[in-house]
Amino acid sequence: MNQGRQMLVMGGILAVVLCSGTGWAAEPAEIEKFVRARIEIGEMMMNYFQGGERFGEGQRPSPEQMRAMGEDISAKLGTLLSKYSMTVQEYRERSREVFADQAAVKEFLDAHPDLKQRYEALPLDRMGRGGSTGRGY
Repeated sequence: MNQGRQMLVMGGILAVVLCSGTGWAAEPAEIEKFVRARIEIGEMMMNYFQGGERFGEGQRPSPEQMRAMGEDISAKLGTLLSKYSMTVQEYRERSREVFADQAAVKEFLDAHPDLKQRYEALPLDRMGRGGSTGRGY
């Protein structure tokens, strides 16, 4: 194998190794789309469960109520994400990677103080930004 071909093969291997662990960096437009979607999802979920009044004080929903609630949330989530040309599955698969680029997300939020305020008002433990990631919304 000549030296040029060896360099080409080694360059290809290096590119695969470097990109496989970190994934591809998200584009600014993609970051904006996912941040806006996460904010709207978080606000929707906070409003959905606001005050815990859906099933009465201290009462736990029945399995049927839980199933109906899950279907209702999935439908609302699907409608919300359709504004961003995404399905629930696409959002769940890609959001972890997009939000892993914390520097890019911070840069975007710093440039949009109104969105930053809404983003920071979301519950940390349920939005994939705290210790427990919940469902990763």
